[in-house]
Amino acid sequence: MPQKRNFVSMLLKSRFISVQSSIPLSTVSNLKAAGQNDPHLTCPHSMSALPGPTNWPVLGSFMDILRKGGLQRQHEALAGYHKQFGKIFRMKLGSFDSVHIGAPCLLEALYREESSYPQRLEIKPWKAYRDYRDEAYGLLILEGKDWQRVRSAFQQKLMKPTEVGKLDTKINEVLVDFVQHIDRICNKDGRIDDLYCELNKWSLESICLVLYEKRFGFLQPNLGEEALNFITAIKTMMSTFGLMMVTPVEFHRSLNTKIWKDHTHAWDNLFKTAKCHIDHRLTKLSTKDTEDFLCKIYKDSKLSKKEMYATITEMLIGAVETTANSLSWAIFNISRNPDIQKKLYEEIERVLPPGQVPSAEDIRNMPYLKACLKESMRITPSVPFTTRTLDKETILGEYMLPKGTVLTINSHVLGSNEECFDEWTQFKPERWLQEKNTINPFAYIPFGIGKRMCIGRRLAELQLQLTLCWLAPRTTTTADSTTAVA
Repeated sequence: MPQKRNFVSMLLKSRFISVQSSIPLSTVSNLKAAGQNDPHLTCPHSMSALPGPTNWPVLGSFMDILRKGGLQRQHEALAGYHKQFGKIFRMKLGSFDSVHIGAPCLLEALYREESSYPQRLEIKPWKAYRDYRDEAYGLLILEGKDWQRVRSAFQQKLMKPTEVGKLDTKINEVLVDFVQHIDRICNKDGRIDDLYCELNKWSLESICLVLYEKRFGFLQPNLGEEALNFITAIKTMMSTFGLMMVTPVEFHRSLNTKIWKDHTHAWDNLFKTAKCHIDHRLTKLSTKDTEDFLCKIYKDSKLSKKEMYATITEMLIGAVETTANSLSWAIFNISRNPDIQKKLYEEIERVLPPGQVPSAEDIRNMPYLKACLKESMRITPSVPFTTRTLDKETILGEYMLPKGTVLTINSHVLGSNEECFDEWTQFKPERWLQEKNTINPFAYIPFGIGKRMCIGRRLAELQLQLTLCWLAPRTTTTADSTTAVA
């Protein structure tokens, strides 16, 4: 058995969810889905009657959010609003107007009314770039029948556990380097100064190998030029599109503002990388009788190369930080519970002989490991809220919401619902192993819900499961109690 190392998880300086500040919902009513005969819904209130925080001209509730900790702690403010206003409220941030829902009964009502082509929040800056450069839309911004066509092509390979399981060799290849990298950067006290940064490197290296069939070397001591440019492009794109979501993107494009130029240049580099490595992969493997999932998707679906470039690039961007967040939270939650850490280690040791590399097949025999990850994503989801855009007039609760209404689904609030989870503040993997699982499925949605559920869910789960298999036998993880989790 490899010698264990002790390292302190220095986690997320931003974007983390404070467990102590989470607010449960106290009352959940049983609602019938829209369209059924309910005397209480014969005269639903209009959207304008929804409660919510102070809505100032132009700014909306933006100043209140800043006062409560800013966008980095927005999840705490939203939990507080749900406690104050109930399971549904309305809030504006600048020009962005949305209705927030935080009760399983409302989410179930929404799910029962879901159309064939549910819509997500429109990401206008991404669309503006694609139109500007004549590039295709990917799954995150496609809608309607085109979305369904592309989704179906990728879903055949990415949503089936048996198909995703075939990628375990690639994931393990990166994990060999990751474990060596962790050993190399630990100081003499077993401390890693910025674990979150290192987890992002692991996540990026892993997903690039799966999607591009390319090792970029993000885990090497000295990054090459291509790797540095790629990381810079991702950071720049993510940092520039947010402002253009709450200010008119047409304004930035027409005046060619610095934000628009930086955003465009970043996307140019991302698409350049995608085209280079996807073309190389398809060309290299087209002459071979192979089970390569990317080639099979391309051949069987008749998607255009532009659609492949766009979808794969968006999948990569959507996967890197969310997977790293999930792993960092899992490490943190497990580290605060030595008994759980010991039980997890014992399960892994029982299934895997010494020195054996874990496989997707081995994971099937590790229910406690899966429960640890589920519990971590319940109490500290990496994405605290997701969105939907109503494509028809819909009744939710006592309110009639018009077509085009943007809904914000607060998965963090749902996971802390005290009526669905006993002792919801406690990290208890055992709650997922009960013989009769009574947990409301609409209270646990770390990957979203319905037809637009995250298409990379199975891949992310396998990455996380295999990584814990590698780390648990080699490390004793302790949380730094003096470091605040923001």
